[in-house]
Amino acid sequence: MKKFKLFAFILFLLPGLNALAQQKNEWDIRIRAIGVLPQESATIGVIGGGINISNTVVPEVDFTYYFAKNFSAELILATTKHNVKTTSSSLAAIGGPAAADVNLGHVWLLPPTLTLQYHLPTGTGFKPYIGAGANYTIFYSADKGPVVQGIDYKNKFAFAMQLGFDYDVSKRVFINADVKKIFLSTQATVNAGNLTPSGNEALRPVLQNISADVKIRPWVVGVGLGYRL
Repeated sequence: MKKFKLFAFILFLLPGLNALAQQKNEWDIRIRAIGVLPQESATIGVIGGGINISNTVVPEVDFTYYFAKNFSAELILATTKHNVKTTSSSLAAIGGPAAADVNLGHVWLLPPTLTLQYHLPTGTGFKPYIGAGANYTIFYSADKGPVVQGIDYKNKFAFAMQLGFDYDVSKRVFINADVKKIFLSTQATVNAGNLTPSGNEALRPVLQNISADVKIRPWVVGVGLGYRL
């Protein structure tokens, strides 16, 4: 269902993007390698502890539309896979250690981000910009890992800020470097009912609904090439 909604959203955007693309020299397209570096923390129910979310490097494509000389809107598209585990969680209630890491498998994130940018008029080939906007992150294909019975993440909106620059190589080709901060948080629900100790069925409903408030708040650092259409 999540993938269908995403596909429908993209189809909804296409007519508008196609119409805007007919306007000469108002579009940039970039292809970048981005590093996604979560600055994670969490409040975890029942078992407590912290959270660890892996860094990742992936390709990314983005489109920038100039609606005024020094103002533009940028849409970035990429998807990332992250391994997830709790750290120093207490498993004493189920006969485990007082402090242990719990492997929660991995999850894919699709985080389309739309920012409004201001490009500083330097009059040179070096063109710095700043921006701010909105991110909507879709969590999909979550793998629960080898320990628990299931895990679910809520899709969320987040505020995003960015700083970057383009450096002209030619009239149409340029180098780009970009840093974003995305203030993303989510709620995760873990079903660990399979870990219920024998003879303690009263604990099962608690283990089936372990909630966590997770702050991901990644830095997104990218470098790549751009082309002016």
